[in-house]
Amino acid sequence: MTCFARAVETGSFSAAGRDLGLGQPNVSRYVAALEEHLQSRLLHRTTRKLALTPEGERYYAEVRRILDAVAESEFSLRENAEPSGLLRVACPSALAHAFVLPQLPAFLARYSRLELDLQINDRYVNLIDEGAELAIRIGHLEDSALRVRHIGFFERACVASVDYLALRGVPETPDDLRAHDCVIYTLLSSGSTWRFRDAEIPVSGRFRVNSPDAVREAVNAGLGIGHGPRWLFEEGLKNGRLQILLAGHAAPRVPIQMLYVANRLLPRRAIVFMDFIAEAFAKIPALNLQM
Repeated sequence: MTCFARAVETGSFSAAGRDLGLGQPNVSRYVAALEEHLQSRLLHRTTRKLALTPEGERYYAEVRRILDAVAESEFSLRENAEPSGLLRVACPSALAHAFVLPQLPAFLARYSRLELDLQINDRYVNLIDEGAELAIRIGHLEDSALRVRHIGFFERACVASVDYLALRGVPETPDDLRAHDCVIYTLLSSGSTWRFRDAEIPVSGRFRVNSPDAVREAVNAGLGIGHGPRWLFEEGLKNGRLQILLAGHAAPRVPIQMLYVANRLLPRRAIVFMDFIAEAFAKIPALNLQM
């Protein structure tokens, strides 16, 4: 099971063999024996890479949980043992680049035996199916199979460039947005509906994109009005290129949360990561806003 899990995590039998000190032939033999025992193919093998079968994906999630439980049990018997092993964390791209990545050199320096696989993307990551211990998410928790730790809050802002406003005018109410070009972030959970304190407004525009950074660049370029975390637009607001709109209608502040599976034993490496990031975020004014 360890050989199988490490082959999945490193992407090859050779890398897993080097990591475990067993050599590629032994890892390949152990995984083949596991498949024979289970009467099920777990991995598709090609000359370039390994890929999980659907059965392998389900089995890997359980294997990772079991191996973590074993490691945690062994750890509990070792006083002062240092956290170790591979930690997988999923994180939205804008939050990762702005606030998480700058913390990682200090984190990895403190925990020298720990490996970190930071999965930066804006799609929904299913922790149970994909074998990640933690996910950092923006917004409220809806999945009852997960537990949550609040690590910060932020406020959303409606913004536009001064050049766009000079051409199209300044919206006075959220309903005025219906007559404007809005830059649509296509991965927003509410779709093309923007939420304000006293209204939910369907918006439209000629430019849609699946990247928060691209939303910021489009707003800077005058392609339309944007809506997102205030810190995403902070540079443009400071240099006067962008202007905040509809400040009196701003929606309630949005939580930032660390999520993990409720019925899975959380390894110590995940606990120390949560503690480290929560402490770091508490020192960042833009993320330390109270509800």
